[in-house]
Amino acid sequence: MALPTTVDQPLLTFYDDATGERTELSAQALGEWSARAAGLLLHECGVGAGSRVASLLPPHWLTAAALLGAWSLGAEVSFQLSATAGLSPADRFDAVFVEQRRVGSWLENIPDAPHRFVLGEADGYRSLEPALRAHSAALPNLGRVRPTDAASTDGTTYGEWGRVAEGLAQEMDLHRGDRLLVDAAEHEHPMKWLLTPLQAGASVVVCANLDRALLDARAAAEGVTRVI
Repeated sequence: MALPTTVDQPLLTFYDDATGERTELSAQALGEWSARAAGLLLHECGVGAGSRVASLLPPHWLTAAALLGAWSLGAEVSFQLSATAGLSPADRFDAVFVEQRRVGSWLENIPDAPHRFVLGEADGYRSLEPALRAHSAALPNLGRVRPTDAASTDGTTYGEWGRVAEGLAQEMDLHRGDRLLVDAAEHEHPMKWLLTPLQAGASVVVCANLDRALLDARAAAEGVTRVI
């Protein structure tokens, strides 16, 4: 899914009300972080077309970079709440991304992979952000991903995900230039907080650990036109 090239406002703004973090990325900045993720996966993990990447990451600006980077390589990504849902024990992954709170939890089935990255810090994993910073912000020279290629490990193609995003944007009445505020706790699937806004040409404000008392003021300050 291509990033918009002309957006008057930031493309992705991330808040974490538990830590006070606010990170703002333009289309260019998100493209550069996605290129770093592609470089990491390509050069250090050997990920390419048809490779499998698992993501157990929450809505986050680094998650957006990791997913878009993997897709730019033509990788098949599992991003269900259990990354191995629907897969047999024989299925393997080339790389896995996981958030810190899920590491070691018996509630999650984290797949094994030779390359393991964590949002935060955890034994046995490389911290995602510094791993990305070690790579170039220029997208590697890659072949074009075709709409008929599988984008996820269940076989759903890039074209099919694009059509799902188009339909969801229509249901949400989301249009180019809109600004969508998303409660990360309510919409973990990247279809809602990442793919649909990109498909519609909208920008997004992702709020982790959302303090509802701040919602109205934040929506006004960020120029939000839709809230989910």
